[in-house]
Amino acid sequence: MSLKCGIVGLPNVGKSTLFNCLSNAKAQSANFPFCTIEPNIGTISVPDTRLSELERLANPQRVVPTTMEIVDIAGLVKGASKGEGLGNQFLANIRETDAIIHVLRCFDDGNIVHVDGSVDPIRDKEIIDIELQLKDLETIEKRIASVARMLKSGDKDVVKENEVALRIKAGLEQGKSVRALEFDEKEMVFVKGFQLITSKPVMYLCNVDEASVKTGNAYVERVREAVKDEEAEVLVIGAKIEADIMELETYEERQLFLDELGLDEPGVNRLIRSAYALLNLQTYFTVGEKEVRAWTIKTGMTAPQAAGVIHTDFEKGFIRAEVMKYEDYTTLGSESAVKDAGRFKVEGKEYVVEDGDIMHFRFNV
Repeated sequence: MSLKCGIVGLPNVGKSTLFNCLSNAKAQSANFPFCTIEPNIGTISVPDTRLSELERLANPQRVVPTTMEIVDIAGLVKGASKGEGLGNQFLANIRETDAIIHVLRCFDDGNIVHVDGSVDPIRDKEIIDIELQLKDLETIEKRIASVARMLKSGDKDVVKENEVALRIKAGLEQGKSVRALEFDEKEMVFVKGFQLITSKPVMYLCNVDEASVKTGNAYVERVREAVKDEEAEVLVIGAKIEADIMELETYEERQLFLDELGLDEPGVNRLIRSAYALLNLQTYFTVGEKEVRAWTIKTGMTAPQAAGVIHTDFEKGFIRAEVMKYEDYTTLGSESAVKDAGRFKVEGKEYVVEDGDIMHFRFNV
């Protein structure tokens, strides 16, 4: 799956520091705007404790986690929709992502300059929201002008597309992002076709100092209040702390540092899992002596579609899927035990794969 999450925010809010923690790719991180000019793309492993349990039981030669792509995009400033700063480049890069991780600065530090001179995550959020909405407004107005030339035909789909476009235009003019508007299933087909930036799902990431990493702070509470109607997740993470954790060489050292902070795991683990869910992704497993592997699929995929993620021939020649539930396999301890318990299932083309399914495909090409 080639879906990407884009990390966005104003300059100097901690995007590149965070990206460095997420990825082996090292984005330059410096205390001045536009340090990141070309978007950095990192392929990262998705933390999944289920893989460790499957490895213990199957004892394979290798274990392969599932992955996803994170893109660190240049900082946006006021006026980006009109080309200010690196506006045009930023907007082109963000358009190519499938979901947005919006980083907000929620810490005070006189040594790190803020592009607007003071710390205010709500103002920062609104700056980016407005710029993206203005760009979408420009896009949808062009689309409306294009559709207008076809309206005389009376084609029902053209009429419906125009209605949806006009509703989006009205919403954007009221300062509402497209994701905040309601559409039925048929209308969503048109919405997706418009490829608008503010229609992408978003998660807000509050970058805090060490003292606030566990319980948050007043800035975080303001963010939560501001986005309560957006149905968007708000994560609290300390990018500098995450960077410090990454510098530690052993698992024991990292765990000791986390214990001192009162944390169960690095914040980036939570972030990666949340980003994975934001992209509407889920995991199924293949288990064997040679390999235990996690595979990424979109939620709602059928068995043949899931098989196609391994190889297109698997989907073309799909015959059946042999399915075990993760809980059954790990509780009973082996495939033969699952079969003996009558929990081993054979599924056909209509089967919708569930997160955590252990699968083996039969196919013929």
